[in-house]
Amino acid sequence: MNWSALEIAMLGGDERECEIARLAAATGAAVRAWGLPWPRGGIAGVTLEPDADAAMAGARYALFPVPGLGVDGSLYAPSASTPVLPDERLLGLLAPGGHVILGSADDRLRTVASAAGVELHEYEGDPELMLLRVPAIVEGAIQIAIEQTPVTIHASDVGVVGHGKTGSALVRTLISIGARVHVFARNPVQRAAAYVAGAVPHTLDELQRPTPNLAVLFSTVPARVVGPEVLSELSPDAIVIDLAAPPGSVDLAAAGRLGRKAIWARGLGKRAPVTVGQSQWLGIRKTIEAIEEDR
Repeated sequence: MNWSALEIAMLGGDERECEIARLAAATGAAVRAWGLPWPRGGIAGVTLEPDADAAMAGARYALFPVPGLGVDGSLYAPSASTPVLPDERLLGLLAPGGHVILGSADDRLRTVASAAGVELHEYEGDPELMLLRVPAIVEGAIQIAIEQTPVTIHASDVGVVGHGKTGSALVRTLISIGARVHVFARNPVQRAAAYVAGAVPHTLDELQRPTPNLAVLFSTVPARVVGPEVLSELSPDAIVIDLAAPPGSVDLAAAGRLGRKAIWARGLGKRAPVTVGQSQWLGIRKTIEAIEEDR
């Protein structure tokens, strides 16, 4: 395919998107960016625009950030001075028949994309890409736990809610460094897999009565499962680390009221931006190539 004929807009993100932008420009495509943490010396082949409109105007593809959308529907763009809500007007700036590629959309974005005649392509459900991103998330989560606890992970009781892609990798790593790991999961197959890995399995209902001496509780479930009834049963010294995507799985307000330390560790993939950016670009590139082949 002729990459040099493509115009790509990149809106928001962090250092992961800088790597994605670099790789996109290396194909020969014209890449315009806004809302990135612009590195000293810039990014070869990428034009930094003054606003989102200028980046989007006439582009065939728009790449939204790996962390996706905030709870208010705005783009993840911490380096931007003001939040940007991708609405029908903004999406309408793309070339006719334009495409938006992102991790995960919400219902509002799906509605405005349909109204603007823009096709959304979500890769959050791509198991290959999600697995490639997991090691950076696991390393970042354990780094936070080490920094925030007065005890070693080794020989401590640690809870993990969920045993999916991220949860299972986290459990294996915690066991390898000597933690006594308790897994809380609704799915009996996941509980059996946790048992085989060397963890103590519990039903999700047992989360209401967690092991009282847990030093750390990680939650990976994309639903609000760690509420006040769970938080109140934890030791005051325990730390809760929420690894779930928006809206998160931990009631942070309740944690504050109860005096429990809770951290929403969103965007841990940015701990290894080059590795994660490269893995996500693999999926984005495959998506673009498939679209162009169908034209």
